[in-house]
Amino acid sequence: MKKLINDPKNVVSEAMEGFSQAHADHVRLNPNPLFLSRADAPRPGKVGLVSGGGSGHEPLHAGYVGVGMLDAAVPGPMFTSPTPEAIIPATLAANAGAGVVHIVKNYTGDVLNFETAAEMAQAEGVEVRTVLVNDDVAVEDSLYTAGRRGVAGTVLVEKIAGAAAERGDDLETVAAIGKRVNDNVRSMGVALSACTVPHAGVPSFELGEDEMEIGIGIHGEPGRHKVPMEDANGIAARLLEPVLADLAPQAGDKVLLFVNGMGGTPASELYIVYRQAAKLLAQADLVVARSLVGNYITALDMQGCSISVLRLDPEMTELWDAPVNTPALRWGM
Repeated sequence: MKKLINDPKNVVSEAMEGFSQAHADHVRLNPNPLFLSRADAPRPGKVGLVSGGGSGHEPLHAGYVGVGMLDAAVPGPMFTSPTPEAIIPATLAANAGAGVVHIVKNYTGDVLNFETAAEMAQAEGVEVRTVLVNDDVAVEDSLYTAGRRGVAGTVLVEKIAGAAAERGDDLETVAAIGKRVNDNVRSMGVALSACTVPHAGVPSFELGEDEMEIGIGIHGEPGRHKVPMEDANGIAARLLEPVLADLAPQAGDKVLLFVNGMGGTPASELYIVYRQAAKLLAQADLVVARSLVGNYITALDMQGCSISVLRLDPEMTELWDAPVNTPALRWGM
């Protein structure tokens, strides 16, 4: 294992320290318990948005703290949920009097710990609503979750709900918009190689030179099955088919197409996948009205990608286009 680290036990804390120094205009760091909050938070009267989860998915979640997205992010240990002891102060720091929305990926540890933190925050007078993200169509009841996993659709929920909060929507409205995004997005991923967790030092699963794993999760957990390696066009078709089968869009629907890298895939390869996915959506009489391509929610150094399709409505499109200014996503500012 060759990695640009010091002690594997300190990877998350040292990374977040460096991150906060590099992006001091966006975030401030609370080192113990570990969380990051918006540099200008709290903004009186604004609904706060808090998300978090195990580290290793960068830029998720810390990279989306800023104008138009999150007010606080809580990074747990590598691929391990943060504890309520960190989520509670992050929630309080994001509270500006209008309540807080927790955006939680559907993994058992995240769900339980955010639920506990929400109960504790409410006991301190903070109204909390939870948006559960479970956009992965690959598997039910995986190693990490009961039900479908929350994967790349999380970025889209955070962006659109974040824009609603930024424009001044109330707590119930922001939560409802986040849930609507989750209800209309589906994702599916593929791994060409496994990731290596620093404290483990070995790949999380084995793949032959001529194999790929279909339906992987963002913690390096295996998916539906191993299949022979295909070219980019074949992979795009294999991922998109179950996404569209589950989403069941109607001809003429406008969609957002999101091709996400898993951390070890060059942008050039992601655009080749996007090219074919967009072609297949056009053949299905769907209109690709918005797009996103890049490494936005990763699994350390895994080679591979995921494809997400979000069925848009006019309000979601407006909120997607709204200005955003975070370390990892910015436009319109």
